[in-house]
Amino acid sequence: MAFVLSSQNVWEYLQDKKICPLTATFPREITPKDCKNFNLLVSSSEEQHFLVKQERYNSQGKTKGEFQQEWLIQKLVRDFPGLNCLQNIISEAINYDRDNSIIVFNYLNNYGDLSDFYYQNQDFSTAISASVGETLATIHRLTFNHNQYRDFLVKRSNYNLLKKPTLYKNLNRIDPELLGKVGEDAFKFYRLYQRDPAIGEAISQLERYWQSSCLTHGDLRLVNILVSLSWQENIDSFGKEKNKKIIRIIDWERFSWGDPAFDLGTIIASYLKLWLGSLIISTDIDIRTALSLATTPLEFIQPSLLALINSYLVSFPKITSFDPNFITKTIQFAGFHLIELILARIEYREPFDNTGICMLQVAKMLLCSPHESIITVFGEEINQ
Repeated sequence: MAFVLSSQNVWEYLQDKKICPLTATFPREITPKDCKNFNLLVSSSEEQHFLVKQERYNSQGKTKGEFQQEWLIQKLVRDFPGLNCLQNIISEAINYDRDNSIIVFNYLNNYGDLSDFYYQNQDFSTAISASVGETLATIHRLTFNHNQYRDFLVKRSNYNLLKKPTLYKNLNRIDPELLGKVGEDAFKFYRLYQRDPAIGEAISQLERYWQSSCLTHGDLRLVNILVSLSWQENIDSFGKEKNKKIIRIIDWERFSWGDPAFDLGTIIASYLKLWLGSLIISTDIDIRTALSLATTPLEFIQPSLLALINSYLVSFPKITSFDPNFITKTIQFAGFHLIELILARIEYREPFDNTGICMLQVAKMLLCSPHESIITVFGEEINQ
């Protein structure tokens, strides 16, 4: 019978795994963390903080094995000296229990996720986004075209890391079964999508131009990027990081050996979502007006996006020589990720309202007119 983690047995589990000594006093607080997995934050009297995560079992008593993927990244950066420096920009996993699908992390209580930071503070400091760009570029650059890292991951992964992704998926067809799943309201998206074949053609082009060349995260939403709560103290007068890194990238379960433009495009789309998610939606307001009346205007976010991509390119200058279409591909992947966000809303049966229509219009612009979209997204041209 599978071991099921709970608030009642987690402390004993940590002691049994020798993560906490038997002499340690009972934790002062055990807090469930809302997430797709079962997560417990354990705070000990010794001011140690552990995040204990267990994958949920399906009806057959099995899990997806995603934590093995996370642990594999931890092993990669520890086992290869050339990647040891990445340990301070990812999460800190300290134990993986494969039999029970449990992974334990040192909880980074002096960090918070970037999504909450932006929504709560509305502070779009270019120093933060520049650090995000530099951090991601460092991961991509250090693993770029290194076959020994690729082979290490491919040999041990649960998934086929070298398989090209099928971006087009089921968007090219609509059948009664699909209509039954999404409902009539969300069906509006599929009608609008299929009315304009240029979107599908652009996505198919992205599939053809995909270049697997380095370690990629695969799910770089803002919630998977942590920023130090004391980030201002670690930024010098020139807006550069001091010795301590202020950004960490977590939750590597969906990593792959992929195209770096996909990761960068996903982050850009996540920033654009801050703008699109703040639209004032009304049947009395047309889409163009709604885009201009956002409570978080695009003009607020553009400097951060510009700092993000410029910092990335400074930290990884060779990428545009390797892939001359890197910038336009990145813009297109941002558009593709906006489509994914719409599909996620549909899956959770959220209404496809004017917000969704606006998101689709922006996604179309990014996918079908990437060169023209550069100024729209960043506020100016990008020097490659």
